[in-house]
Amino acid sequence: MPIPETPLARVSVADATHTGILTTDPDTRLTVVAHLMAERGVHAIAVTDADYARRPLEFVTALDICAAASTDGRIASEVASPLRAIRSDRPVEDAARLMVQDGVEHLLVVDPSSGHAEGIISSLDIAAVYGRRAPV
Repeated sequence: MPIPETPLARVSVADATHTGILTTDPDTRLTVVAHLMAERGVHAIAVTDADYARRPLEFVTALDICAAASTDGRIASEVASPLRAIRSDRPVEDAARLMVQDGVEHLLVVDPSSGHAEGIISSLDIAAVYGRRAPV
């Protein structure tokens, strides 16, 4: 008997990705990062390599901000979480599995041919895809 396909298996990561990435330098004050998150309505900002500004290395998430809220004067690199990535041609189902496996809510989406960052997919993006695919 074949294994049934989930609703997420036929949707690619590229179809659910928010293109474009908000980035910050590693030494940006956390209050500035928090302000940018609130202003733009996002839950994660990529922290870039200090020597190569377009290369995201880590994420600062809203949860990281919450954890650091009692300490003033911190910078992005002090609270950033390791960055996990997924190719844009993978199914959303793979992104969901990776998030659960690694305990993260955001993945960097990379172009499969160039390896360059294309955007971010979040657990909320996956929930939206899953909700659209659910029977009414």
